[in-house]
Amino acid sequence: MADDKDVLRDVWFGRIPTCFTLNPDEVTEREAEPYYLLLPRVSYLPLVTDKNFPDVDLLHCPSNSVVEAHFMSSIKEADALKHKSQVVNDMQKKDHKQLWMGLQNDKFDQFWAMNRKLMEYPTEEGGFRYIPFRIYQTTSDRPFIQKLFRPVSTEGNPHTLFDLLKEMCPDALTKDGEEKRFQVVIHGIEPLLETPLQWLSEHLSHPDNFLHICIIPTPTD
Repeated sequence: MADDKDVLRDVWFGRIPTCFTLNPDEVTEREAEPYYLLLPRVSYLPLVTDKNFPDVDLLHCPSNSVVEAHFMSSIKEADALKHKSQVVNDMQKKDHKQLWMGLQNDKFDQFWAMNRKLMEYPTEEGGFRYIPFRIYQTTSDRPFIQKLFRPVSTEGNPHTLFDLLKEMCPDALTKDGEEKRFQVVIHGIEPLLETPLQWLSEHLSHPDNFLHICIIPTPTD
């Protein structure tokens, strides 16, 4: 993969300002103050909400092992798309555990020492077999869009984010003479539509190795 380690670090150490508040219907002796946290952008919420969790009102994740199983299932699905599962199958159990522990403990170097193998591909192929991605639309009832899409065209040209959107959800693209209606967001930023999908997959995928793309309406004044 291209060695843009600063990009990988910026994504990994990104934080989301989060506010937890008590339901107004809850009865307390005194007014409960909001609780603020900076949560890791690439982590899972159950990993950071273990203390004082409202078990009575919300379905609680039974254990971190459930999150780990979900994470590893996504890793395996992504590798099936990228390498026909060859990389994951060549890993040992301790390698899988290193991926998980790196994510759980927010250890960049520990995670990427192993995850780098999942981002490699033969130079002559020009990229992965397929790009693992999911597109989320706030205006759609579908949970997400996920289909097979190659990073390189049959003519050998790199596919871009524009090419993916044009095929999967063309309504998200702004037509000539039309005001911008949607934002295409990955990790809280709007990548250029001409960015190669392969580069995005290598550098802006979540730890589960999927490229999670959100399409949201453009804010109005």
